Amino acid sequence: MHFIAAWRSIKFLLMKLKTKYILFIVILHIICLVLSYFIFQTEKLIFIVSEVAILCSVVISINLYKQLISPLTYLKQGISAIKDKDFNVKFVETGKKEVDELVGVYNRMIDELRAERTRQEEQHFFLEKLIQTSPTGIITLDFDKQIKQINPKALAILKTNPELLETHIHNMQTGTAKMIRIDGLHNYKVQKSKFMDRGFERIFIMLEEVTAEIFAAEKGVYNKVIRMMAHEVNNTIGPVNSIMNTALAQQSLWANDKELMIKNAMKVAIDRNQNLSIFMRNFADLVKLPKANRKQIDLVSLLISITELLHFTLQEKNIEFKFNIPDKPFFILADVEQMEQALINIVKNAVEAIGKNGIVKIYIDFEDYRLDISNSGNGISPEHEDMLFSPFFTTKKDGQGIGLTLVREILLNHNFSFKLKTYGIDDTRFEIKFKEGNQTFPI
Repeated sequence: MHFIAAWRSIKFLLMKLKTKYILFIVILHIICLVLSYFIFQTEKLIFIVSEVAILCSVVISINLYKQLISPLTYLKQGISAIKDKDFNVKFVETGKKEVDELVGVYNRMIDELRAERTRQEEQHFFLEKLIQTSPTGIITLDFDKQIKQINPKALAILKTNPELLETHIHNMQTGTAKMIRIDGLHNYKVQKSKFMDRGFERIFIMLEEVTAEIFAAEKGVYNKVIRMMAHEVNNTIGPVNSIMNTALAQQSLWANDKELMIKNAMKVAIDRNQNLSIFMRNFADLVKLPKANRKQIDLVSLLISITELLHFTLQEKNIEFKFNIPDKPFFILADVEQMEQALINIVKNAVEAIGKNGIVKIYIDFEDYRLDISNSGNGISPEHEDMLFSPFFTTKKDGQGIGLTLVREILLNHNFSFKLKTYGIDDTRFEIKFKEGNQTFPI
């Protein structure tokens, strides 16, 4: 741009010189012709000589004019080529020193511009390729803070979590980074920065999903904690219960009715120890979850058996089951024991969310390969949304905080996508999306 402006200035200057030169030559020769006319009557010989001189001057002036406009012609052609961004146009030398110097400067300039454009195009192509294939989501905004460019990874992230951009990223300060958790399941590292474009600031955003890394770190931590707790509790409960059971078996100790209260207290202590053992076993089940032994199972039959298992519980609480499932089988590849455990937990959570007098709906979508289990409970409060599926997090009074964590581990073990969300009044849904074609692929 600066170069073109400079050439325009030179062109304007040369055009002024051209006009001045023509004007000067014309005025000069008119004066000479007028002066020669005055000596025509008296000095004819001098008149003839002066006319010849004027003619020679005109010829010389024309030749000088041609030499003057020759560089200007080259300049015009060069400027036209630069305007068209055609850096392949080069001039040949004319044999005239002044013009050849101009031609040499122009040709070197064109070579440098062509090389610079090639370097910029190669860098731009490499950068564009890098952005498009990057495992990190990259979003570039224009001067009005609207999306100008987005790579496939960022597009995939925003497609599944559209609220990420509007709710979280737009409110971030430029030059900051933070971790964002969506629906208690997806974790993203987001960085918002800026760069200069033609003298103005523009914003770019980098998104990186770190869900797998965070889940792995969480699992490593609670595995160690649970194993340590289970070891200490079992080592304590076993000998204590053994001693108390031995004491209770000695009838001579309890012959006196005065000792009856101690006997009952020991029985209560044994029951409490057993409950503590079951409590720790639940945690141990989370740690010892084996790799899924996938087989083709009928999800419809599995759901019917689970609802039959919970029939009396639902009847007591006046909770109704509504089915929207097909009469034909819906096959998935899964570990039947793990899937049964996960679905029981999901249905129990739905029942507990309702409390009494409500509806649990079960829906299978053949087209989308999806299972929905919804309930008419109070829903999930906004402050708890991001804590769902977190280990040991619970809103129940006597909850252990491992139910949804176990469900999470089982579904991740099967590589099924899932989410738990409140969509409106009386509509809280646990959605499980099976991979397309999962029904027919053999083990």
